[in-house]
Amino acid sequence: MLSELFTIGNLTIKNRLIAAPMAGISDLPFRSLCYKYGAGLAFSEMFLANSQIWHTEQSKQKLANSQELGIKAVQIIGSDPDEMAKTAILNMKSGAELIDINMGCPAKKVNKNLAGSALLQYPKLVERILMSVVQAVDVPVTLKIRTGWNKANKNCLEIAQIAQKCGIKAITIHGRTRECLFKGFAEYDSIRQIKQYISIPVIANGDIIDPEKAEEVFQYTKADAIMIGRGALGRPWIFEDIAFYLQYGKFKSEKSIDEIKTIVLLHLKALHQYYGEKKGLQIARKHVIWYTQNYAGSDHFRRLFSVIDNANQQFDALEAFFQEIKF
Repeated sequence: MLSELFTIGNLTIKNRLIAAPMAGISDLPFRSLCYKYGAGLAFSEMFLANSQIWHTEQSKQKLANSQELGIKAVQIIGSDPDEMAKTAILNMKSGAELIDINMGCPAKKVNKNLAGSALLQYPKLVERILMSVVQAVDVPVTLKIRTGWNKANKNCLEIAQIAQKCGIKAITIHGRTRECLFKGFAEYDSIRQIKQYISIPVIANGDIIDPEKAEEVFQYTKADAIMIGRGALGRPWIFEDIAFYLQYGKFKSEKSIDEIKTIVLLHLKALHQYYGEKKGLQIARKHVIWYTQNYAGSDHFRRLFSVIDNANQQFDALEAFFQEIKF
């Protein structure tokens, strides 16, 4: 079922498995792996609606990239309708085929600027932002939200209806309020309700970390697609695992140590090439922690890996680690 095509505006998505936009994670090397291993769509990390920093290397790296394997989808974040529109235009002119608006980030440094999930408190401003962005670009615009600001103020259905009225082409709902952050468990009743009241595609998000959970969420919410975030950390092949489970009703064979080693080393090489050795070294460390965290006795390796300051030594250390756990 999740292998079926679906559409967002004029775009055809090859399946219903989507890689979430994650700050500091969803760069081109990571998105490429998610695409390679079964994601139908992968969003870039947040692009700030602040023209004063657009000239920086960090901002330039978040723009749509010609090397993208799939649809070029960029998420933008901010609170000023005009700046959000300008940001959407910039990204569209740089090649973005889809613009996603972030109204779900719960981080304090984001919310204090009235961006991310803080906007859920102000439906009128939400409407102004959505209208401004939709009218500014010729590509589909989507929206990502949480269920509300806190449990006493769950207004996701109201926001979803505003989004549809404004011309938003799909909406993703993370099944937590802003107050919840990432604590406790995501709930899916809100997503199920929204699906019953709006006609644009609804994408379910939150705590989808394995094939069984993916099937449960999809069946219960009747969502058009599911979005996976933290479940893909250290396991970008989770998308093909989910697709296999849903098609055949059984788990896909676990990847061998050699297969995982190949993926990790390819990811490492891509990071070094994309960012340069200095920054590539730093970013590689967190990904390697995720790739290796479930292996017995890997704590010592991760501590050693975190202080390596040479690209070749990172590769050598990983080769030695995988050779050791293989036997």
